[in-house]
Amino acid sequence: MINPVGGARPPEDQSRLLPALEAAARNVEQTLQAVLPKPHGLHRRVHEAMRYAVFAGGKRIRPFLVLQSAGLFDVQAQHALRTAAAIEALHTYSLVHDDLPCMDDDDLRRGRPTVHRAFDETTAVLAGDGLLTIAFEILSHQDTHPSADVRCRLIRRLAEAAGSDGMIGGQMIDMGAPEAAFGADEVALLQRLKTGQLFEFACEAGAILGEAGAEHQDRLRQFARDMGLVFQITDDLLDVTGTAEKTGKAVGKDRARGKATLVSVLGKEGARGEAAKIAGRAVASLAVYGERAAALRALLPFLLARES
Repeated sequence: MINPVGGARPPEDQSRLLPALEAAARNVEQTLQAVLPKPHGLHRRVHEAMRYAVFAGGKRIRPFLVLQSAGLFDVQAQHALRTAAAIEALHTYSLVHDDLPCMDDDDLRRGRPTVHRAFDETTAVLAGDGLLTIAFEILSHQDTHPSADVRCRLIRRLAEAAGSDGMIGGQMIDMGAPEAAFGADEVALLQRLKTGQLFEFACEAGAILGEAGAEHQDRLRQFARDMGLVFQITDDLLDVTGTAEKTGKAVGKDRARGKATLVSVLGKEGARGEAAKIAGRAVASLAVYGERAAALRALLPFLLARES
């Protein structure tokens, strides 16, 4: 079983979860170093921008979810790490494009200038395109899994999660959100598409890599759906209560733009209560996996308490 901590079991308590997250981040960054192109040729600037974006830090929660879900099914470490690297590359593409002036127009990401500020807008667009496409290149490689069917299932599921009925669809809704009178249901849909779909892929990937039954993929998808809502609610709370120094990005943007979130719909305390209720449901859904899912369960209180 894959265990990013390196011990016999995944961590159960919160004091061990952060080291586990950090170990997973180190392992996937080593894989990203190997699979991302080294800067070369007349087009080296796009490689430099891709690496600038990917190696800017971050919690690497999506790769962590891949590793932990793969650990439920005794997936080989190399297969899980390459899949984790693929989703982190694709996730980073979405951040690079989200930050562009035509989207969210942000100057700060993970505590340093966004790619279009550090380089230029054109390079940022191309770097994002490069990260998007290399994600599928990684998944298609035989080193990711010896079964072509498994590789195709991974590619198809990630394409669905990232596409126009997934993350891109959520971003489209988000762009119109400041002018829309959204209620809780519309906000939840936006967040499930824009943020939750990649979480769903990350958790389902372990079952796909392990060639487990459909019931496992369905169960992990539901866990990820709930976990994604908790993540987004706490992210929205940080936009209201956090600081740029702690979060590594600008805060107060949603309120300034008049964009509806579950915090604006339910209020701060209502949103916290909703996040806690959903987190409890997510934890309960993993009972069938017992001790193997300890790290996944521990992630929920970690998200509820996060400050960045």
